[in-house]
Amino acid sequence: MKRAKRRADPYRDTQVIDERAPRVNQTVVGLITLLAVGTGWWWLLALLALQLALGLTLGRRWCLACVAYFELIQPRVGEGRLEDARPPRFANLVGLAVLTGATLAYAGGFTTVGAALGLLVGALALLAATTGFCAGCTAYKLAYRLTGRTFVSCPLPPAP
Repeated sequence: MKRAKRRADPYRDTQVIDERAPRVNQTVVGLITLLAVGTGWWWLLALLALQLALGLTLGRRWCLACVAYFELIQPRVGEGRLEDARPPRFANLVGLAVLTGATLAYAGGFTTVGAALGLLVGALALLAATTGFCAGCTAYKLAYRLTGRTFVSCPLPPAP
């Protein structure tokens, strides 16, 4: 199979991201979070938090959903529209914080709090995956406005 030429390398050009990659990640996070809360397997929330932490600190090569998208899906469907990677990165950071809180709540015996936090992450992740509305991304852009700055997306590579 012939691979289409990418405008941005998914592992080196980290200032931009294919708009579909976060949706794949959001789908994975949403479904696994709902599975964790529904079955009581709260340790899955810890694994998701660890996965987000690895991706945020070590790069996309450590994000399993990202690697699956960039290596298995993107070569078959082509590269989507490129977007600024900062808002999805911030949303992942928020997801990491809430999933860590859910894990700690479950581990401390506060199962209702852990389940509520897990359901919050799952619902928002699936909302973003299905509709494109990312609460974390919107919060990132809103924070710019509230501090008197205008959100300006980083320069995107020119279309071929």
